[in-house]
Amino acid sequence: MSKQIVQPSILPGFMELLPADQMLFNQMLDTIKRTYETYGFIPLDTPTIEKSEILLAKSGGETEKQIYRFNKGDNDLSLRFDLTVPLARYVAQHYNDLAFPFRRYHIGKVFRGERPQKGRFREFYQCDIDIIGNESLSIINDAEILSVIYSTFKALGFDEFTIRINNRKVLNGFFDSLGVADKAEVLRVIDKLEKIGEEAVTAELKDLGLAEEAIGKIIRFISVKGTDQEIISILKGMDVKDELFQAGLVELEKVCEYIRYFGIPDKNHGIDLTIARGLDYYTGTIYETILNDYPSIGSVCSGGRYDNLAQNYTNKKLPGVGISIGLTRLFYQLREAGILGEAKKATPTRLLIIPMKDTMDFALDVSTKVRQAGIPAEVYLNEGKLGKMFSYADKLGIPFVTVIGEDEVKSGKLTLKDMVTGEQQLLGMGEVIAKIKI
Repeated sequence: MSKQIVQPSILPGFMELLPADQMLFNQMLDTIKRTYETYGFIPLDTPTIEKSEILLAKSGGETEKQIYRFNKGDNDLSLRFDLTVPLARYVAQHYNDLAFPFRRYHIGKVFRGERPQKGRFREFYQCDIDIIGNESLSIINDAEILSVIYSTFKALGFDEFTIRINNRKVLNGFFDSLGVADKAEVLRVIDKLEKIGEEAVTAELKDLGLAEEAIGKIIRFISVKGTDQEIISILKGMDVKDELFQAGLVELEKVCEYIRYFGIPDKNHGIDLTIARGLDYYTGTIYETILNDYPSIGSVCSGGRYDNLAQNYTNKKLPGVGISIGLTRLFYQLREAGILGEAKKATPTRLLIIPMKDTMDFALDVSTKVRQAGIPAEVYLNEGKLGKMFSYADKLGIPFVTVIGEDEVKSGKLTLKDMVTGEQQLLGMGEVIAKIKI
C-alpha cells in the first residue's frame, strides 16, 4: 500500500515568506525595534493566549466575532487580537512594580479571524509603542510620539511621507455644537472623504438625517487646508463655543508647538481635520501616516491619545498615547508595489568557507575567528564539486567565499573572493575580517 502524500499548503490569510523576503522583513522589524529603543522604550512581551474574560472585558460586536476563542479543560481562552488590551492587563496587574510614565514597545503577532483579503491577514505582526501616565500625562508626549514615527520611517528609508494630525476633542466638540447625535456615524462617513469624494459624503450625511446647514458646515470644516498655524487660526475664527472643542484646540496648538522642538520638517507632518481614528477609543490627539508616493496603501502607522487605558481592570486612571505599525500588511503592500526592490540576500552569512581535503580543522578555526569578530560565517560541510559550492553561495547571496587548501593552511593566508565583483585577494586573517565586516 503506497503512502498517502498530504498536499503541503497553508490557510488563507497567513503570510509565509521565502528566505530572501524573510531577510528583508527581519531588517524592517529590527530597524523599527532599534528606533523604538533609541527613544528609551522598554521591550515587553505578553502571552499569545489570554483568558477570554480579559480580552473581551470591553469588546464586543465585530471584535468578538473575529477573535480566535477555544476551550482547554476548564479554561476559556483566546488568541490576542491586538497588543493594547494585553498592555492594559499588564499595567494593571504590575502597577506597583512599574515606573511611570511607563514607556513600552511590543513587537509581536496578533490574530483576527476576519475574511482574508489582499493585503489583510488573519495572523500579522504589530509594532506598538505606548507611553502610560499615572493619573496624568503631559501633552508633550503626544509630540514625542510623532517624532518617533518620523524617525522610524526615516530609518526605514522613506523621505516622502506625511504624519497627519487631528484631535478627537476638536471633532466631537464641533459636532456637539451642531447638535449631531450620532457622531460615530458622521465620523465614519467623513473618514471616507478621500475614497468617495465630497459629493458622495454629502449624500451619505443627508441619509443620516442631517440638515443641509449642518452638512455645509461639516464639509467646510473638514475642507480647511493650510499650514498648522493657518488651520488653528481658522478654527479659532469659527467662534465655536463648545468647551470640548476649545479644549481640543488648545491641545492641538500645543502639540504643533512642541513638534518644532523635535526638529521634524514641516513637509512630514500637518493637521488634517478629516482624520477620525478609533471611533470610541481615542480621546485627544490622533495620527495617521501615509507614504506620499503611494497613497493607495493607506495609513502605514496610526494611533493617538486615550484617557484611561486599563479602566476595565483597575480603578486607577492611566492615560496614555501610542501608535501601531501593522508590519505584515506594510511589508506586503511595499513588496507588491515594488518599493522594496529585489531581495538579494537569503542568508545573514557574510563569508562561506569551503574546506578542501584534510583542511577541515583549519577551516573551522577560521570560522571561529570570523564569528568572534561578530561576522556571520558558515563552513560548507557537505561533499561535492567546487562549482556546486560556489553556486550555493551565489544562490543565497553570500558576498564572500574563501577556499581552504594546503597552501592556505601552510601560509595562514586566505584567498578571498568577492562574489559581486569577482575580484580575488590573498589576505591575512585580520585583513579578511576588515574586508568583510559590515
